[in-house]
Amino acid sequence: MLHYAGSELELFAAARNWKRYVARHLAPYVSGRVLDVGAGTGGNIPTLFSARVREWVALEPDPALAARISDRIAGGGLPAACRVINGTIAMISDESAFDAILYMDVLEHIADDRAELDRAASLLGSEGRLAVLAPAHRFLFSPFDVAVGHHRRYSAKRLRAMTPAGLRIRCCRSLDSVGLFASLANRLLLRSERPSTGQIAFWDGVLVPLSRLADASAGFHFGKSVLVVWSVG
Repeated sequence: MLHYAGSELELFAAARNWKRYVARHLAPYVSGRVLDVGAGTGGNIPTLFSARVREWVALEPDPALAARISDRIAGGGLPAACRVINGTIAMISDESAFDAILYMDVLEHIADDRAELDRAASLLGSEGRLAVLAPAHRFLFSPFDVAVGHHRRYSAKRLRAMTPAGLRIRCCRSLDSVGLFASLANRLLLRSERPSTGQIAFWDGVLVPLSRLADASAGFHFGKSVLVVWSVG
């Protein structure tokens, strides 16, 4: 199995405002049988799991991280409807049919992203949805991206062009317009390989609430993250 080289999971685990904000946009598409690819420590489950979810499959290639999700489920920290698979999407049976497949800040870690999305699309049910949240803008690629194993950052245009056969775009939005300027400052001035806990707290506590207002005013046309949701048919 693979071992995750990044170290940002613990830092961003406390970004509750951001996770709730993303969940607001994704909630209409997350129901039924869900596959959470690259689930990490299960950090997205508390904000995205709802009564509309029948089963949540957390797919995580790093055995240590997968074990932490299992421990959280066993300890009651995550819903009992969750289960863990230690592996990659190549290990998922072709007979599987998911209602939603999620890549939450994961696709940028995968070398062959097009093949990954095509494989995910083949595992969707008749009304399934495929969602990707990814860091945006190639010009923001920084030492931090390198440190956590990112191959790339995305534009909405690039993700649109990667639409798997048989799917159509349901949602395409850029999020965190205010955070975009903070990321640009880090790229040009600080060149930090790892944000501090104080920087994360400021971003999540101050900048994300501002982005919730600014993003809507800007028509969700720019931000430091891009969200795309496809559906079958």
